[in-house]
Amino acid sequence: MENRKTQLTSDSVRLVIFDWDGTLMDSETQIVHAMHGAIDDMGLEQRTPDQCRNIIGLGLKEAVDALYPGRDTAFREQFVEHYRHHWFSIAHTSELFPGASETLRLLKESGFLLAVATGKGRAGLDKVLASTGLEDVFSTTRCSDETQSKPHPQMLSEILQELDIEPDQALMVGDTEYDLLMAIKAGISPVAVSYGVHERERLMQHQPLVCLDNISELVDWLAEEGLVAQEMVSTPPLAAAD
Repeated sequence: MENRKTQLTSDSVRLVIFDWDGTLMDSETQIVHAMHGAIDDMGLEQRTPDQCRNIIGLGLKEAVDALYPGRDTAFREQFVEHYRHHWFSIAHTSELFPGASETLRLLKESGFLLAVATGKGRAGLDKVLASTGLEDVFSTTRCSDETQSKPHPQMLSEILQELDIEPDQALMVGDTEYDLLMAIKAGISPVAVSYGVHERERLMQHQPLVCLDNISELVDWLAEEGLVAQEMVSTPPLAAAD
């Protein structure tokens, strides 16, 4: 865990917003596989696994533009259709990172509002929320196909407005610089995790409040900052998430 001096107070944070892929769910392999499937279907010039990993966190249309710039709307829509076909037909589905489910439920039990801001589409997020049993944990969610893609701050602004929360009462937890930039643009304090898509050095350039090595460390860090009661601290076991 790497952190810097914060100005948080015990009554200042009411909402914790999470990215999904790479932060709560270990979906990198599934995303890269679906990207390569779409590329093969369309007979396109190949992109390396690193190039595909780098766009995780963006909305699908923005990801296509990053991989194949200068293409038209019809191309993007065709690529997205192929990608979604492979994503939903892959036999092996992604799993939550160890401790993610326990951490979320402990935060909710501690009185925090929780939300998701993700580059996933609505159908994809609804599917994984159902499969993980986490639908009841989040007060609201936003997906890239129903608002602006990261790093634009609109999805965060919409979450704040819906829940009647001020920017300085929220934290944004994510594994990519897109998450951190989005948070900064929305006036929300960013929290980074080092185990996802973007390496620690890249994340630290955006000066997050802390860079966590495991999602289970979030509750301990909040307790150290006086944002959660010490009696609520109980490090979730590093076992496979349900």
